[in-house]
Amino acid sequence: MSRFRGTFFDPTGARYGIPTWPWRMAPPHLFTLRQLTARGLRPGGQYVQGQVLWRSSRYRARGGVRAAFLYDERLALPKRAATAAQLGALAKANAARRTCPTCKTDAGYVLPRHLGVCLACAEAQERRAA
Repeated sequence: MSRFRGTFFDPTGARYGIPTWPWRMAPPHLFTLRQLTARGLRPGGQYVQGQVLWRSSRYRARGGVRAAFLYDERLALPKRAATAAQLGALAKANAARRTCPTCKTDAGYVLPRHLGVCLACAEAQERRAA
């Protein structure tokens, strides 16, 4: 084990307060939030069970160390499915974000907030102003 990996190896939590492992050395039943989500699970109210630490040159301002918190898969619960009402509300909200207030058409994309209108209307306004 390299000295960097040895620095982050603390399975008892004596040094960092919670059990800590180096990159790719965590026990097989502990997963990050993204890994749980990919498996169709959520933490389900459990506390962080451990962490993975690794050095990163991108995070020099934070001491060059990154962390990923781990949750136990055995205590995780299935993800909740959205209700029909929630899905309907999301569809309405997304439709409102795509509808141009000037020409009242569905642009097929989310309107840029800095323009407030679809690209065709923004271009027409720009031509009128010039």
